[in-house]
Amino acid sequence: MNVGIEDFHEDILGKAMKGLGIGKSEMAQRLNSEKSQIEAILNGEVDENLIISMAGVLDLDGAKLIKSARKEWTPLHFELFGLRQINSIYGDMMVNAYLVWEEESRKAWIFDTGTDAWPILEFIDKEKLQVDGIFLTHTHRDHVACLRDLRNEKENPKVYVQQLELFDQCVPIEEGFEYSIDSLSLVAKHTYGHSVGGMTYIIEGLAKPVAVVGDALFAGSMGGGMVSYADALRTNREKIMTLPDDTILCPGHGPLTTIRSEKLRNPFFPEFN
Repeated sequence: MNVGIEDFHEDILGKAMKGLGIGKSEMAQRLNSEKSQIEAILNGEVDENLIISMAGVLDLDGAKLIKSARKEWTPLHFELFGLRQINSIYGDMMVNAYLVWEEESRKAWIFDTGTDAWPILEFIDKEKLQVDGIFLTHTHRDHVACLRDLRNEKENPKVYVQQLELFDQCVPIEEGFEYSIDSLSLVAKHTYGHSVGGMTYIIEGLAKPVAVVGDALFAGSMGGGMVSYADALRTNREKIMTLPDDTILCPGHGPLTTIRSEKLRNPFFPEFN
């Protein structure tokens, strides 16, 4: 399935304004413009001069934001053996789950569940995979809706979740948690900000490094700082954007991307050119 970009300029500006506590009236006052002009931008209108001015107030990269407004970029589609993105519908959104597996043993990890267990189970059966564990990036409803169905169908594998978002019968984990099966290994990083217990799982053992980031980061954007915008930016910078450039990022919504692409395209990180 061709998965589209999750956020464009209006979403990015809206998230930054909310995170910084800057309303439409205040933004209009700062820029000597009309509130209706700010509202139009936040509804998807493209006024490049005003977008660049808003970006300056919000510490966003104006040039990258213009590319988002022009819809000039989407990550190149690519596939990595041992990694599978599986999509399901939640309201008007597409949500992602992921499978990572070890070639020889066929042991597999599931990352988040989405809302429909069937395509995950179908792929597992087709590829003759054995579920070794389920890892949750966070517990917002769209990412765990079919968790019970998956557990019931696959003989109740262990489910790992950050201890601040503990579910019944799940294994609590913390920053630095490590786990491995044969040639695969992972380490968990606490990427707090979008959610209290947001986790990023950094995986080694495939042809390229992989990071399952949940809603911490999207292609060309990031999840809203629903708990703390400042901390969401900080943990993204410290724990995700410091990964090697060829790291494949697996977000909770939207297409796969890479660290290199996010440095070039993501307006939330103006320090990278």
